[in-house]
Amino acid sequence: MQVILLEKVANLGNLGDVVKVKDGYARNFLIPTRQARRATESAIKEFEAKRAELEKVAAEKLATAQALGEKLAGKSVTISQKAGVDGRLFGSVTNADIAEALTKAGHAIAKSQVRLPNGPLKTVGEFTVSVAPHTDVVVDVTIQVVAEAE
Repeated sequence: MQVILLEKVANLGNLGDVVKVKDGYARNFLIPTRQARRATESAIKEFEAKRAELEKVAAEKLATAQALGEKLAGKSVTISQKAGVDGRLFGSVTNADIAEALTKAGHAIAKSQVRLPNGPLKTVGEFTVSVAPHTDVVVDVTIQVVAEAE
């Protein structure tokens, strides 16, 4: 299926690109999340008419994400979890836990913006985690997982 991208999509293209994607990806993800539209002739003409407005909105989103990225750069967040004597956690620290801790610290982060390269954190210690408020802005944040005092 041919679609017009209404915003930058990682590993796919930039705003305004007409790309061919699998039907299910377009129907189930890109179109419902308003990241793309079907590339019909009328949709392309309508997009060209609104192009400047959409580019302005995309630039504002990028500027907001860069400002958030500058605030987050080098931040450290402490999360306490129940742990055994050997330092292994009962459970794990997931991207939702990290996003919640960052939100409590005053930075509005969604769990989908937290990237855990090696999966959930399962031991006590200090870890570096990537936070991506925008596809072009990726910041490293230090997460300290400590054992909960009983």
